[in-house]
Amino acid sequence: MQDNATEVTAAGIARLAGVGRAAVSNWRRRHADFPRPVGGTETSPAFALAEVEEWLRRHRKLAEVPLKERVWQQLAGHPDGPVTALVHAGCALLLIHDRPPVWLDISSGTDERLAALLPTALDEVLTPRVPGTARPGRTDRSRLNGQNPVNTQPAATPVTPTTPATPATPATPATPPTPALAIPTAPRLLPSVPLLRGVAELAADRGARPTFEFLLGRHLDANPRQYTLTPPDLAGLMAALAGTPATVLDPSCGTGALLRAVADRPDRRLHAQDSSPELAALTALRLALHTRAPVHAAAGDTLRADAYPGLRADAVLCHPPFNERNWGHDDLAYDPRWEYGFPARTESELAWVQHALARLRDGGTAVLLMPPAVASRRSGRRIRADLLRRGALRAVVALPAGAAPPYSVPLHLWVLRRPDRTHAQPELLLVDAGRFTAEGRGGPDWPGVREAVLDAWGAFDRDGGVEERPGVARSVPVIELLDDDVDLTPARRLPPPTDTDGAGRLADVRARLDETLRLTAELAPPPAEPVPSAASGRLPLTTVGELARAGALVMRTGGHGGRARVPVLTDHDVLAGTAPSGTLPESEEEPVLTEPGDVVLPVLGGGAVARVVDDATAGAVLGRNLVLLRPDPAALDAWFLAGFLRGTANHRQASSYASTATRLDVRRLQLPRLAPDEQRRYGERFHALDAFERALREAGRLGEQLVRGMYDGLTDGTIAPE
Repeated sequence: MQDNATEVTAAGIARLAGVGRAAVSNWRRRHADFPRPVGGTETSPAFALAEVEEWLRRHRKLAEVPLKERVWQQLAGHPDGPVTALVHAGCALLLIHDRPPVWLDISSGTDERLAALLPTALDEVLTPRVPGTARPGRTDRSRLNGQNPVNTQPAATPVTPTTPATPATPATPATPPTPALAIPTAPRLLPSVPLLRGVAELAADRGARPTFEFLLGRHLDANPRQYTLTPPDLAGLMAALAGTPATVLDPSCGTGALLRAVADRPDRRLHAQDSSPELAALTALRLALHTRAPVHAAAGDTLRADAYPGLRADAVLCHPPFNERNWGHDDLAYDPRWEYGFPARTESELAWVQHALARLRDGGTAVLLMPPAVASRRSGRRIRADLLRRGALRAVVALPAGAAPPYSVPLHLWVLRRPDRTHAQPELLLVDAGRFTAEGRGGPDWPGVREAVLDAWGAFDRDGGVEERPGVARSVPVIELLDDDVDLTPARRLPPPTDTDGAGRLADVRARLDETLRLTAELAPPPAEPVPSAASGRLPLTTVGELARAGALVMRTGGHGGRARVPVLTDHDVLAGTAPSGTLPESEEEPVLTEPGDVVLPVLGGGAVARVVDDATAGAVLGRNLVLLRPDPAALDAWFLAGFLRGTANHRQASSYASTATRLDVRRLQLPRLAPDEQRRYGERFHALDAFERALREAGRLGEQLVRGMYDGLTDGTIAPE
């Protein structure tokens, strides 16, 4: 009965059956016995998962629903919502991880027995691992950090996202913080029992921790606009800057990426808080599955209702919300945390900075991700000046664009230390890692960023200064910064990078350009010979879809990162002809890896492009909005296939158009039916055209580099105008 309550959308049915959504629509029209909608809307109906599975098997559309897909559909269609289902699944996975015999015992009976016994078993596991967890059936008075009693929510309260309050005058008091987790009661757990059994089966194959990461990652990917994520590489860098602290706080924990980056030692004590109850709960479970250390987690507005007023942590890591106007300016005018000045309404980030300093022990380190405007806005200059004078702000690091959302903005890291002594001649470390921005839309060169930032910070932290690296790092005396603006933007305080041999470097670029232009001329196609009208009869055509059904090629779509960090071939890489430059979040889904001879096409944007994978590109993960065609060499020549798929008329007839976008239906692309020898003739010509195109692209890149270098050399005096 509970299983039948789980709903699935048409998109979910398509994933279950491995078909497109159009096929599901056809099934609904053509089969009178197709399950009727049980929910949703007229344009996006929802169906009972059990009925859909039964129909798919009866019509032999699916031999068996993959376990991971079944579990995900149960979670996504849970009657109480996916977040509640994910919390229930996380609680069960923690029990399976810590006490597998207990799970085996209580799950051996009926669903009702499992739901009845599970709360007690969860109490025994969650209470020591996540101190302050609210117990079932009553309102608990708990101490989140051993000092601060707060009210807890009843166990039956569903976990739902919070919406920031609308600014009001006077401001309304904030809701007191509550424990992140409340052990669900048996009635709340009963609808989740089929899901929990599936989760346990999945964990037996993959492990409890990877199973939770898979489900959490799927949920985050399905709701990209609801969550602001901290990428793993950035979280690792921030954790490394914090050193090896024993007690760590993240007052705006989100999905727990920052605390997860430091949760590798059992002697660490972790504290988390977030204004969203759902994120606080998911973070608590995620961390409990990753470490044996106790995880203190609370839900509540950190600035208005701090859950840890007595905490003095060794480190604070924080990715705060940016540009918040309703952060508590009207409520908190006399708050003791404003030791360095009362932040303006537009300076919410400086409120988070001072909150982090207030929760540190003397000598403790805080690392915060900040928008670059905080380093220069006039409304914050007095607070910045006081942070500098008292030695609290130790470093400002400019990250490359693409390091974290919003990806178009080069964000900053602020490294702060609660002063435990007076510096005789205080200095500020400035680092600019912008040079490590990767070409294309991929993420930055994280190994380069990490090495440059940690080398500079290590030397500065150890010696109190750092050897100047023009354009990269410099330790600046505070007295130089205390002007009218107190502008801490690294690029404005660092000397430009020196180019000791600018003319020689440009001479090398010019030589390479000459060689590329010579090669381009050699590769230029000969004059086209027109085909006599008598011989230009229309060739018999087939489609990619027909070739796929006949087994002449295999078609795959990309979008999953897999468990290992592998370079990702993006649609931009295919369009620009560059090396794989993208990244995808780690996932339990199997990625599609490219092989030599594959043909890759972007499906969005309307560009008539098809790229044949070579040895240099092989092994990359296929990114989003890309389709891979893997031809059978005995039936299809890869260059023949790619060349005909690039035809403009071919793309036009296979594309569909929305008001602002074009989408390519790869299955409708056409190519002629030709014998293998004739395919190879066309393929050789297409291959030669591709080489010519690459040479043109390289010549354009070198030409732009030469022009920019000449402008820069002439304007900075390293090249004479003669």
